[in-house]
Amino acid sequence: MMRLALIAILGLAACGVDGPPERPAAPTTPPKSTVSISGEATMGVISEL
Repeated sequence: MMRLALIAILGLAACGVDGPPERPAAPTTPPKSTVSISGEATMGVISEL
């Protein structure tokens, strides 16, 4: 019986008993992009006879 009560309590806690979902507030400023790519790439073919 205790196990059933625990499962019921956890189920109610997970299903939004505290109210309907609310949309988060929109950010006031757009986020700054912190993506940067740097490096070096080489490509070629080596053949030996």
